[in-house]
Amino acid sequence: MSSSPGRGLLHLAAAVDQPEGRDIGPYAELARLAERGGLDFVTLDEAFVRPGFDASAALSRVAPVTRRVGLVPTLTAAPTELLPVPAAIAALDRVSRGRAGWRTDVFAPDEEARLSGRPAAQPEARWREAGEVAVTAAGSWDGRADDAGTRRARGGRFGDADTLRRAGFRGSAATANGPSAGPGSPQGHPVRVVDATEGRPRSAAACHADVALVRVASPARARAARDRLRSEAAGAGRDPDSLRVMASLLIDLGDGEHAAHPGHGGGGPRQTPRGPLYRGGPVDLADLIASWRQEGAVDGFHLTPVEPRRDLERLVNGTVALLQHRGLFRTFYPGSTLREHLGLARPADRSAGGAA
Repeated sequence: MSSSPGRGLLHLAAAVDQPEGRDIGPYAELARLAERGGLDFVTLDEAFVRPGFDASAALSRVAPVTRRVGLVPTLTAAPTELLPVPAAIAALDRVSRGRAGWRTDVFAPDEEARLSGRPAAQPEARWREAGEVAVTAAGSWDGRADDAGTRRARGGRFGDADTLRRAGFRGSAATANGPSAGPGSPQGHPVRVVDATEGRPRSAAACHADVALVRVASPARARAARDRLRSEAAGAGRDPDSLRVMASLLIDLGDGEHAAHPGHGGGGPRQTPRGPLYRGGPVDLADLIASWRQEGAVDGFHLTPVEPRRDLERLVNGTVALLQHRGLFRTFYPGSTLREHLGLARPADRSAGGAA
């Protein structure tokens, strides 16, 4: 099932991961830089946050010093986290006034066994359980009346007893039954993001994600991945147009304005153990993005700078500025929430009788 992305709807996002990050300052600096370029959202992998301070907590500290850019932490979906993880994302959504997303991942087998005390599940089972967490998350985010977020009781507690609903779910690995994640979101639900490159997470993304990331090194592979995801989404009863598919690339812009290295730029990124890598200059990267977009390969790009500060600055000041000059990327945010940036409709509240 194919549908070419519409002109003027290019989406761009970037990772703000900081090797050996120790404080919030560098994350905030990069998020503000991304916001200056009009990027839809930034992601933060929990592996890059100091121990005891997870990605959602870090971005909650970034939220007050940004105004528009979406904030998407990577948090692991596991049966033991059926309610705490959605609650953490809901808290980020409140403090950011509707700019939160959740990049879903699963534990590696050895880490899962260590944390859960049970034998490691097969990849299919781990991603099936991640889908259960996604279902629970949607239910908990539906769990309050839409105006509950405007009501704050004394003592810092949100909402009133009459607006509280309960989130209940019985899955294959765990059961959740408890209070909802908190007051209603300005965007209905935080945006769910999944790396959909492999088969198991691809199925989860087709069923539950708003944004699917694919690590591919050519526009042909990107287009095939997008078509497959849209087809699976339709098979799961979803409107394929409710899914944004973005190519994930590592970018090394250390060569400034010089031509892209062989195997990069116009010739396409090069596969590496970390994923597809573009190495070249901001102008060639703009050409690559424009070319893939015009071929209808993807809805946008999620870019991970190899050297965070340098490459993100060159991305915003060079690549994004050029795309804006060519009329291929917006020069202002269309709204205030992440869903509005992505052109996604507000989900209906299922607990109030609507359809997801």
